[in-house]
Amino acid sequence: MPKPSLLSLLRKVDADEDGAVSLETILIIGAIALPILIFLIRVGWPRIKEYFNRGLDDLEDGANRAVQ
Repeated sequence: MPKPSLLSLLRKVDADEDGAVSLETILIIGAIALPILIFLIRVGWPRIKEYFNRGLDDLEDGANRAVQ
């Protein structure tokens, strides 16, 4: 039995295309999701942050009124 060489291993790996479809699908999903995430972070995050800060302020005011 001949010893496998590095060149034959590289040729075998290069010829194997089993995972190509899944990799392409992941890249397409990433290309679609990335602009959506950037938009949500730049536009949506300040609104979300303001919503939670307002809720925390209301909660703190309610706690202060309950103590008095």
